[in-house]
Amino acid sequence: MTAPTRVLVCDDQMLVRTGLVTIIDAQPDLEVAGECGDGRAAVDLAARLRPDVVVMDVRMPVLDGIEATRLLAGADVAEPGKVLVVTTFNLDEYVYRALRAGASGFLLKDSPPDRLLHGIRTVATGAALLDPEVTRQLVGRYASRIRPAEDEDPAGTPLTPRELEVLRLIADGRSNSEIAATLMISQETVKTFVSRMLAKLGLRDRVQAVIYAFRHGLVT
Repeated sequence: MTAPTRVLVCDDQMLVRTGLVTIIDAQPDLEVAGECGDGRAAVDLAARLRPDVVVMDVRMPVLDGIEATRLLAGADVAEPGKVLVVTTFNLDEYVYRALRAGASGFLLKDSPPDRLLHGIRTVATGAALLDPEVTRQLVGRYASRIRPAEDEDPAGTPLTPRELEVLRLIADGRSNSEIAATLMISQETVKTFVSRMLAKLGLRDRVQAVIYAFRHGLVT
């Protein structure tokens, strides 16, 4: 029997945290490894408990969720963890910062329970959780603030023309099935292009691919 996915729940609102714990623990393939109410405790508990996924709130005392995410999954972390950030619409300006800090994805706090559970399972597999519609709303809304890196030349990308097409469609919030339909190729071929693209660019997942695309001026 496969061991359940172990989840650390971090939210400073006890009622919200209790709700998350109850939903997660009710699933046979998931279990709550621990819970806490601030970012510093999240970092310390994650180091001790080694959960498969950390569900992280953004606004918390002592250390906010973005900095906690950076310490758990940032570019300088030797063994980055998997962090699923939860936020609300009025905090959507923080989402881009959270993704850059190393989060594997994000959900809105008013998402239904099944979407939360799907998000945890998705992130646990090593995939990124980028809901297409939310991606268009949030990343797209703040795209004008994401300036291309000054020391990078978009024309110097190592990607093939088809890999660039796939990257741009990912940045537009398209799912694999939508990309396959747009390019008239199979979903397995899309997965192959995505894997090659991530490997060439040294990126961990689709979240980082979206950030890369905006940062390097490959999409507008």
